[in-house]
This record gives sequence, structure tokens and C-alpha cells, in this order.
Amino acid sequence: MAIPPNVSPAAFNAALDAWRDAVGPEWVFTSEEDVALYRDAYSPFWGEPEERVASAAVAPATVEEVQAVVRAANEHRVPLYPISTGRNLAYGGSAPIYSGSVVLDLKRMNRVLEVNERNAYALVEPGVSYFDLYEHITKAGLDLWIDPPDPGWGSVIGNALDGGAGWTAYPFRDHFGAHCGMEVVLANGEIVRTGMGALPNSKSWQHSRWGYGPWVDGLFRQSNFGVVTKMGFWLMPRPEAMMSSMATSEREEDIIPMLDALNLLENQHVVNGSTQIFQGGRGPAGSAAWTIQVPIYGPEKVVRAQMDYAKAKFTAIPGVKFVEGELFRTPLTPEQLSRVRLVNFGIPNLSTFAMLGRNPGAPDPAGGHIGFSPIVPRTGESLLEFKRFYAENLPKVTNGENLGITGPVYMTCWERTLVCLIMFPIGRDKAMNAKMRHAFETWVRLAAERGWAEYRAPAVYQDLVADTYSFNNHALRRLRETLKDAIDPNGILSAGRYGVWPKHLRKT
Repeated sequence: MAIPPNVSPAAFNAALDAWRDAVGPEWVFTSEEDVALYRDAYSPFWGEPEERVASAAVAPATVEEVQAVVRAANEHRVPLYPISTGRNLAYGGSAPIYSGSVVLDLKRMNRVLEVNERNAYALVEPGVSYFDLYEHITKAGLDLWIDPPDPGWGSVIGNALDGGAGWTAYPFRDHFGAHCGMEVVLANGEIVRTGMGALPNSKSWQHSRWGYGPWVDGLFRQSNFGVVTKMGFWLMPRPEAMMSSMATSEREEDIIPMLDALNLLENQHVVNGSTQIFQGGRGPAGSAAWTIQVPIYGPEKVVRAQMDYAKAKFTAIPGVKFVEGELFRTPLTPEQLSRVRLVNFGIPNLSTFAMLGRNPGAPDPAGGHIGFSPIVPRTGESLLEFKRFYAENLPKVTNGENLGITGPVYMTCWERTLVCLIMFPIGRDKAMNAKMRHAFETWVRLAAERGWAEYRAPAVYQDLVADTYSFNNHALRRLRETLKDAIDPNGILSAGRYGVWPKHLRKT
């Protein structure tokens, strides 16, 4: 049995005994076979000394059991790494940031506690997946949609806390932004409820996110300050209709006024769906053509009027064409469901894995990937700059080899934001993984020099990315460390998560 770093065998055994008493011996995992299930399937260090691995795992089923687990860990100074379902593949999966930590597995806490159709919200536990919430709503026959990411097997809470996004209408596709109220177990085992939940017997916990006094919910996003055991989310009332059209141009420079038009339409809340920007076709001069999808949700008459307005804005740009798409009335028929992208209609699925599977273009796929996801200004000039940056530097970071790196994919999941995603294949070939690591690390540094940094990072690179947020000698990091020392003085929760380390590990 592995022992967590800097923990004596006696202290670790005492913690294990306390956990067995709290959750039952069958839910404390120490065997090599069981612990291996918590490895990061997409680790770029797979099978190497630098791979992050757990020493054990414990799976509580109630918030009271979480309290007991955390209190024992705090008493014996055993590092914990809480996960919801451990499905955030490409960002670390269920493996801890601090190798040797004990995984606090919350998958058994899988209750949908409330879904309110009248006020369009849900209250869930961390083990509830998008499939679970969708099934609950469907069985109850409620006129509500969820907003699933790709793929839908992950935790609703976990995805929100990690900064994930989805594919329906704003604001619901900003998963943390759509939350309202949370329950958190702190490192000392104490329970805190945020927002209106701090009021005993509150009647409006999922109605008003702000509550009274300083708002602290953001402290638990991408952090290691507590264990979130309940979280509320505002849901999308089923729209009457959805229509997605396309604006296209064959001149590369047209992306500048096209993005200006899209930004205006989104900021006016005329276009509310998750748009996509991609290149396709070639113009007469050989320049790349651009396509922007324009999805709108709402009452049919309103959708048609807003689409007419959007069409007028795009076609006012010389050379831009606007192709109106099919209007879908909800709920969709089985025939319609067979030919649409399901996540755009609030239906979770696993189809995203097809892009990583074997196909004529990839007869021997690596099997996984990690993502480099920098935030750049939502302007055509910035997009073209990133496009040139990628083309100019790809040969340098790969030493001229074709490593199968794909991108950039231009994502507009959040309003006023452009994410330029690059994906790096990861497999079991150590030499190839080393090349991918070199390429990833080089991209991070090169992008930071341009003033671009990631909104989210794979577990093994969270320190590297955190280092790029270095204004005023890392003042933001120092503030976070001050908070960490106050909230978790023994540093037992998720050491190193998003670059925040407890004081006893900062030098090492």
C-alpha cells in the first residue's frame, strides 16, 4: 500500500481506520487494483515517474460522512483530492495534482435534491451527472432544459467548478455563471452555505445568488478552499423554437466586420445560442473562407424576427452571405433528433469521443488528448493574429514533425470571449508524449508573451499556466495563498490545484 508524502504509516493507518468507521470499510480503497482506477487516462506522463497518482481513495455517501473524512484527514495531516465523478478527461481526470494524495470520491453523493419547474432551477449533489439530471427532468415531464457540455457523463457541479461551458443559450451555457447557492465543507469539517442559504430555513436559496455581505462563491471555483457538497443551478425553460443560420465569406479579412456584427448581436441578446466559427472552402483569390453559425432560441415569432435582424446586420457587410437554417419547434420528433447536434437541444451524449476514435484520417489514434485553451479578445484582428501565430510557430514547437496536433478551434462559449483551442494527442508512447509535452509547454510560454493565457489547464500544467498570471510579482497568487493559509491552514485539500499550494509545500 502506498503512503501519502510526508505522512507517517501510523498517521495514515489512523486516518484509514477513521474513514472505515465513518463510511464503511468497503468504501475505503487501498489495493493497487482499486487505486489504479483513479489514474488520469489522458496523462502526458503515463507510466513515468512524473505521473500523478493517488495513494488511496475514500467514497462517502452523505455530507456528514464528508465531514468525518475531512476531519480525520485534517487531524492526521493526510492530503485529500476531492473529485465529483472524475470525468474531466483532458484536464486531469480523477488523478490528484499532488501525487500521493487520497482521492475523496463523491460519486456516491448522486441525488437530484430538487427540480423546480415554476422557477426553473435544480439543486444537486456532486455525483449527479448531466445524464442523471436529464433523466430526472425527462421522467418528470418537466418543460426544462439542461445545458450539457461535451461529453455528458461528467458531474454538473464538477464541470461548473472547473469553469466548463455548454451549447445552448446564454446565460445557461456558462455553467458556473448559472449556479445559485452552494453548500461547502471546509477543511476543519465545518459546513457553510452561501448566498441566501446562510439563512436558516431559507425559502430563496436557489432564487437569489448574492445573499448578504461579501459574495464568496467564487472562492470555490477552480480552487482548493473547500469541498462542495450541494449546488443550485438555474435551468433553461424549454424554448418554443430554435433556428441556426450561417453567415459566410470568402475573404479572410471579412472576419473582422463579421465578428463585430456577431458581438453586437450577442451583446444586444439578439443571438443567444452558442455560436461556432470555422474555416471552410476557398475563395477565388485562394484565401480562407469563414463561416459563423448564428443560433437563436425563443418563441417562434421572436426567433424569426431576430434572425431577420441578424441577417440584415451580416449582409450589410460586402461579400458576406447569409444562409437561413431550418427552424425547429420543440420538442423535436425522433426524425429531427437523428439529424441535429443533440447538445444544442439540451440532450447529453458521448458523441464527442468519435473525434478521437479510429477513422480514415487517423487509422491509429492516440486515444486521448489534452487541450491548450487561451482566451483572446473577441475581435477579428485577434483571431487573425492567433491564426498567424499558430501557423508560424507550429513547425518550431514540433521540430517540423507531424504530431497530429489539431487546431485552432475558435470557441465562443462565453459572451465577449474567444477561446482558441489547440488539442494535443496523448497515448501510451512515452517518446511521443514527451514531444507533446514540449509542444504544450512551448505554446503556453509563447502565448503568454503575446498577452494570452488559458482559462483552464490540464492537471500537470496548472503550475505552468498559473506562473503566467504574474502581474506585480504574482500578487494574485500571493492573495490566494493568504486565503489558503487562513481557510485550510494544514493544507489538506487539493494541494496545488490551479497553482495554489499550502505553505508547507511551496518550496518543494
